[in-house]
Amino acid sequence: MNVNPLLPPSLTRHAVENPFQSFWMGGYECTDKLNAWGNRVDFLHTTGHLQLIDDDYRDLHSFNIRTVREGIRWSQVETRPYQYDWNTVAYMMERGRRAGIQQVWDLCHFGFPDDLTPLHPLFARRFAALCRAFVEFYRSIDPDSTLIVTPINEVSFLSWLGGDARGTSPYCVGQGWEVKYHLMRAYIEGVAALRQADPAIRILTTEPLVNMVPVLQATPEQVAVAAHEHQNQFQATDMLSGRMCPELGGKPEYLDLVGLNFYYNNQWVVGTGEFLPWANDGFDPRWVPLRDLFMQVYERYQRPIVLSETSHPGEDRPLWIRFVGDESAAVIRKGIPLWGICLYPIIDRPDWDHLDPWHQAGLWDAEVSAEGVVTQDPPRRVLNQPYAEALRDVQAALALAQTATTGITVSGLGDPIPKRVQ
Repeated sequence: MNVNPLLPPSLTRHAVENPFQSFWMGGYECTDKLNAWGNRVDFLHTTGHLQLIDDDYRDLHSFNIRTVREGIRWSQVETRPYQYDWNTVAYMMERGRRAGIQQVWDLCHFGFPDDLTPLHPLFARRFAALCRAFVEFYRSIDPDSTLIVTPINEVSFLSWLGGDARGTSPYCVGQGWEVKYHLMRAYIEGVAALRQADPAIRILTTEPLVNMVPVLQATPEQVAVAAHEHQNQFQATDMLSGRMCPELGGKPEYLDLVGLNFYYNNQWVVGTGEFLPWANDGFDPRWVPLRDLFMQVYERYQRPIVLSETSHPGEDRPLWIRFVGDESAAVIRKGIPLWGICLYPIIDRPDWDHLDPWHQAGLWDAEVSAEGVVTQDPPRRVLNQPYAEALRDVQAALALAQTATTGITVSGLGDPIPKRVQ
């Protein structure tokens, strides 16, 4: 087995095998959170994905996308404490099987049952029970395929949204760390339960990848504060791997596939609300290329990485995917195990709090009127042609980069890279 020497020798054989069916992936917005107004949203229905799942999956084939991120919607599955209704998930699994689509499952995508918040004393216990029940259900239908799970999506963002910004439950201010701590307690207990139920399960973390910088001509104190804030993005993953807060029970082997969510506004100036323009036309010295941010994470954790969410709203979508492709190709040429890029959302989505306007960030837009209202329910899909053309160019370029790096010819635009870390 040809294994990257940077990987820790303690990793098991399966941990260095690429489990993804395709390098290119599609992510369907699946949040079931309570929004800023306290209203439950259900984007699986809002975007029309549940109603049009066969069409959505069929459309992926022309882009050689055979792996997707989906969500079980915890608030809808756990009908009463420790009682679960898996009918919708079973339906989605069946549609995925028929379409030849591999589904990566989020168990908590910002939403939890009405009677729970991350600060509830039984939150971790209930989440671990959900994890065990999900594996039992999943294996009752599919006993053999590789199961990939994201226990809780974007702990860092969710803890800020609910703990500092009052954007979702528990609607707190100044309690972001406490919310993060309790979310990670549940995450770690959930991973333990998942691994106990299925030792071969793969865990995909999905945390924001950011660059936080000081103001120009900053004082030493401002530089130190920005550096501290920048390092805080690693807290959740450090807790999972046992580097931080070891009392929570994190372990190095719990860290498996490191998913990184990166958008056009993921570099900003601490304390100002100012974003660094992603194209860096002004050559700001504080701006860091995406390839270097990838390297920071890989050097820190020595695990395969996945760009688990990326997109741009509006007319700059083609420019964005070309930028992402160039940066990803540079990483691949260095021999770093970048195992996938997920277009998220693959189907457009509206705002969480106002349910309009739609973001126009997908490969397929929802057809909307001049006023920004969807013209039919479920929303009709409209392929964004400039984005699609740019994506095909980027797929071809990355296939060439993979071939040049590995020496293995990649025949399809969306073919996966070789199944082992090189």
